Amino acid sequence: MLHKITAAFPWIVTLSALLGLVYPPTFTWFQGPLITLGLGGIMLGMGLTLKGEDFVQVVRQPKWVFLGLGLQFIVMPLLGWSLAQLFQLPPLFAVGMVLVASCPGGTASNVIAYLAKGEVALSVCMTACSTLAAIIMTPFLTLQLSGSTLDIPAIGLFYSTLKVVLLPIVIGVLVNRYSPKIASKINPFAPPTAVILICLIVASIVGQGKEIILNSGLLLIFALLGLHLLGFVLGFVISLVIFKNWKVAKTISIEVGMQNSGLGVVLARENFNNPSVAIPAALSSLIHSLLGSFFVRLFKNKG
Repeated sequence: MLHKITAAFPWIVTLSALLGLVYPPTFTWFQGPLITLGLGGIMLGMGLTLKGEDFVQVVRQPKWVFLGLGLQFIVMPLLGWSLAQLFQLPPLFAVGMVLVASCPGGTASNVIAYLAKGEVALSVCMTACSTLAAIIMTPFLTLQLSGSTLDIPAIGLFYSTLKVVLLPIVIGVLVNRYSPKIASKINPFAPPTAVILICLIVASIVGQGKEIILNSGLLLIFALLGLHLLGFVLGFVISLVIFKNWKVAKTISIEVGMQNSGLGVVLARENFNNPSVAIPAALSSLIHSLLGSFFVRLFKNKG
């Protein structure tokens, strides 16, 4: 039964998102601190499957992380700008596209890497490194590519990374190291729990942004589909060609293809007077989660 829940992830997240769109109150209760706790719970579950040796291996292969960061902060922002021009998006949408494309990897990428049986330790390290780099890179790239200025709440961003990603992972690794029996009892429940939590989070975001989604236009949706799909494909192909390692390639692909859209929404709302700038990031959250969930189905038994 637990395995079936995990295997059905693409369908569950799709149905949840549609239900959130049709009748938002079904999921909009899951917001604020609950989303933070949900993400923390997912990270804790993943941490329980990791050992310290996993991270040592990643440190021994820093080129994996550096390539991922290069793709994250070079390929994705350029794709965001190019697609905004190609689809001739309105200026405010174009700025929003560049902003979300310049954001770091989010915790959802760690979940997808986990469910797709990728290098979870590599995914977590890339998320942490890209999040810290985003303090400088996100406003710089947005300024260079769109001519708009952003102020990133660096302390809050760093604190959120510690609270939601690093701290739960460290706790999980320590439990796995010093209480392996407890970890082994919890581990079978971790993947289906991650599926349920990420569905709640995605459906809640969709429900809260219903009006934005319905009124944002098809061109923006197609542009965002292109952004994330190309991120997945280019991240995978480039990494596979360079490293000849399927597991590493699919992990980097996931990390590059999925952005921290929630951060994009917050930055847009806090730094731009017009709420339209936040629309691309709001839609991005749903699109990359759906693409990521189908990525799990496609690649979880390969590599």
